[in-house]
Amino acid sequence: MRDLAPEIHRQRLVIEGVPEAPITDTQIRDYLAKLSEVLDMTALVDPVTNLSSRFGWAGWIHWETSGAHFYAWERPRLFFSVDIYTCKPFSAADAVAFTREFFGADPVEYGEF
Repeated sequence: MRDLAPEIHRQRLVIEGVPEAPITDTQIRDYLAKLSEVLDMTALVDPVTNLSSRFGWAGWIHWETSGAHFYAWERPRLFFSVDIYTCKPFSAADAVAFTREFFGADPVEYGEF
């Protein structure tokens, strides 16, 4: 893909894993708030969550430099996916380590784009 805006920093990270227990809306809000601190991002709003009876919990936080989405499933299996997109550099290793520890997740996979 051709970079149409090379003067604008963009960083994407997707983290996926299997948590040790079902994830609640309170945990999602707490995780996104603490992730903001770990990555040194400025939150513009408190994290929000929504429950889909078909797919499970979703959460989002808006940062001054973009934001992060979180999705949690209980069926067909325990699973989560985090999508971080920012215009400010951050440590992917810190995000992955924090996420793994916060949810007691094993295994965890991630990819930067």
